[in-house]
Amino acid sequence: MTAGGTTGLAGQTVVVIGGSAGIGLETARLARAEGADVVLTGRTPERLESAATEVGARSTAAFDAHDSAALERFFGELDGPIDHVLATAGRPYYSTLADMDFDDVRTALQEHPLLMLGVARRAQGLVRPGGSLLFMSGTGGRRTGPGLGIISAMTAALPALTANLAIEIAPIRVNLIAAGFVDTPLSASLLGDQLEARRRELRTTLPIGRVVRSDDVASLAVHLMINTALTGATYDIDGGQQFVFR
Repeated sequence: MTAGGTTGLAGQTVVVIGGSAGIGLETARLARAEGADVVLTGRTPERLESAATEVGARSTAAFDAHDSAALERFFGELDGPIDHVLATAGRPYYSTLADMDFDDVRTALQEHPLLMLGVARRAQGLVRPGGSLLFMSGTGGRRTGPGLGIISAMTAALPALTANLAIEIAPIRVNLIAAGFVDTPLSASLLGDQLEARRRELRTTLPIGRVVRSDDVASLAVHLMINTALTGATYDIDGGQQFVFR
């Protein structure tokens, strides 16, 4: 079954950049259940190999996806063709103006767009027509307030970049997943001892009555891979968070 089909991922190859934990790992797990071969990448070799063993990955590569040379080398050595790429690497940057480290700000403003551009350019010759590139953003940055300036700028910019890439590299499809709070190891590292309080708050305020999990986002990611009519768009998954926290 090629990427132009609409009946699952059987016989296809899914590359997950940032696939050793959280949303990336859950997407790899679900893609395997749908019949795909998966290739996992991540920064930490030990954690990556553990994830690969867990899901039965075809291969792995340990590198920093924000290192342009390493990203280029990975795609240059990747056995093609492939069908889908999900890039989850990166983390949001929150800081008030007074506390900003401008070197960190420069990195935050560059990381996500450059990752998207790098993946799009280097995967273009490998992804089959009708296949897809999927990237991650958020919904929380649609609010305004102290500490949200940088993440708000990225939240506004990435959908526009997604739409333009979808036109430029067609018939490869390009989509963006905008998530709210997702209960992942990344969220735990960002919130620390405030994690459980945040979970309780969301359980009592979100319209869905529970916290969004990694497997929720993975289900959306796999749907966007399978449905070949979808490109150039941003898909929210936050359990209604943006409507109750303004």
